[in-house]
Amino acid sequence: MYEPTPYEITTQPAWTAPPATTPGPVIVPAEIPPGVDWVTLPNGVRTLAYTHPTAPAQIPLPATQPIPAWAKTTALLAPTVGCGIGAAGIGLSYAAPGLIAMTHALWSAAALVVAAVVAVPVLLRTARRAVTGGGTGGSESTTHITQNITATGLFGRASGTINNR
Repeated sequence: MYEPTPYEITTQPAWTAPPATTPGPVIVPAEIPPGVDWVTLPNGVRTLAYTHPTAPAQIPLPATQPIPAWAKTTALLAPTVGCGIGAAGIGLSYAAPGLIAMTHALWSAAALVVAAVVAVPVLLRTARRAVTGGGTGGSESTTHITQNITATGLFGRASGTINNR
């Protein structure tokens, strides 16, 4: 098939619009812009025309990796944990007056327990003295127990005496 060379005079239309005068010889440019190519029309005339660019070769995409289960679990738990923390904060703000009252009640209960631990032995001692009549005279009979324990070395056998007087 005949292919015209650059700047060859031809009667075929060029890729630029011909002048408004009668058709005549046309000079073909040496460089054809991209997207323009020689085509043959159905009536057999060869002309320059815009063509569809050929698609570039498809680059094979790498195989997709499945998302790990731990990533899915973390992605699902993150908003849940965040919303739970937010709800807990809101709940604490509503419960704050009650929590303050409970802490006061707990401190009061702790003070009552401490007072009972101190006051009960004092009251028992006072009541026993009142019943036995002790505390004023020398007729008290108090038992004294003494222990003397000795041992040699860190893990030595211990021996000792207990004296009841």
